[in-house]
Amino acid sequence: MTELARPLVATHDSAERASGAVLRRAAPALLAYAGTRLLGLAVLAIWAAVADESPHRLLSARWDSLWYARIAADGYGYSVSVPAGADVRVHSDLAFFPLLPWLERLLAEISPLSHADAGLLVSALASLVAAWGVFAVGDLLYGRRAGTALVVLWAALPVGIVQSMAYSESLFTALAAWGVYAVLCGRWVTAGVLAALAGLTRPVGAAVVAAVWLTAAATLLPGRRGTRDRAERRRMLLGLAIAPLGWCGYVAWVGIHTESVTGYLDVQGGWGNGFDGGLAFAGFIGEQLTGPAFLAGAALLVGVALLLWLYVTCVRQRQPLPLLVYGGVVLLLALSAKGYFGSKPRLLLPAFPLLLPIALALARLRPVRAGLLLGALGLVSALYGAFWLHGSGPP
Repeated sequence: MTELARPLVATHDSAERASGAVLRRAAPALLAYAGTRLLGLAVLAIWAAVADESPHRLLSARWDSLWYARIAADGYGYSVSVPAGADVRVHSDLAFFPLLPWLERLLAEISPLSHADAGLLVSALASLVAAWGVFAVGDLLYGRRAGTALVVLWAALPVGIVQSMAYSESLFTALAAWGVYAVLCGRWVTAGVLAALAGLTRPVGAAVVAAVWLTAAATLLPGRRGTRDRAERRRMLLGLAIAPLGWCGYVAWVGIHTESVTGYLDVQGGWGNGFDGGLAFAGFIGEQLTGPAFLAGAALLVGVALLLWLYVTCVRQRQPLPLLVYGGVVLLLALSAKGYFGSKPRLLLPAFPLLLPIALALARLRPVRAGLLLGALGLVSALYGAFWLHGSGPP
């Protein structure tokens, strides 16, 4: 393993040195991130002008954005019946976790913004905080160049345009990235609070909780170099106690609201969602491979293989446990979920640790060559994002 690919040991001293000048150190990465996302928005605006469409509507008033804005304005309690073959499914707003609509309501009450525009503002600010957190993780473990490459790769994902929508992905990734960073630095209470907030943002908040809990468990194993300080152990236990409160609290509230222990699972079932170990997704890929959409099925198969290869590479590079747990759980939940399969790329958007092997490879290149490659990826992402939002788009 090269020096570049060898993770650093995150100590309190190194964490403090990084935090002392973190904004100045992260500035180039944040500028590159902002430039990539602005390119995506510019291409979307041009595409929308040609298609006589409103880019504002595409970003703030379609699909899940409407549900979040409705919750922000009126609270929970809305549902709609949707025909699904011979059956009728009930789509309930209880499927959406509350932190984003809470923030939308707060901003709408203290400013002239509508709830939808408040969602756009939350997403814009959260995406910058998320980019900062992604950089902080990459920089702490592998250095500034790798951290910058990681940020731009995350911005240039094919569905990166979602980071600029009134969706919860940017908010969740911001909380998750800084939560993982806090675990790497041994700041257990901070990690617990961020995990709890992530658990109030999306169902996959369980991945952040798992990263906190499993890392703490590994730290406390006999024979491991865990903390021996009683005060630090108390902070660890407090962080562990706080971490699941957001996710468990909302799921429990839905259960009380629906008068069912399985209330949240029932709500997801009404949307046709749930977890079956990936059987439905495998069946969907099989249908594509044996039908007229063979190329689409082959592309899906290659995409899944690439994701699994990236995760195995992360393991072989001996990335720190919090990253492996968080990225692995996000990947597992996304691939094992049934429902609308077109949403899987969006569900994988927070899995930034999977991009680390590519970021490390880019960091080894000459800066000009790496910049050209990342710029080309950003342009492709911008074109695809505009095409995607003018088509089926995210559900």
